[in-house]
Amino acid sequence: MIPGSDRPRLARHVRLVWSPARQQHVLQLPETVVVLNPTGAAVLGLCDGRTTVGAIVDELATRYRDVPGDEVRLFLKSLVARRCVEMADD
Repeated sequence: MIPGSDRPRLARHVRLVWSPARQQHVLQLPETVVVLNPTGAAVLGLCDGRTTVGAIVDELATRYRDVPGDEVRLFLKSLVARRCVEMADD
């Protein structure tokens, strides 16, 4: 699992943008678009390279009723594996 002290950020080649056509946030990658649900967009919106995973989980808990920290970490882990998110552990 991803430690709570890691600080995620979007990789340089990835952009989180609002798609007017889809009326939702998407991740833009070279030659690919990943459509996000609102919770996924909220997680990635907090991935600024300064905010820790633990702080992201805490922030989401204030916004939403039920956001399991393990699911947030699993989501970020899958995006790290796809090279969409990078982690700093300082």
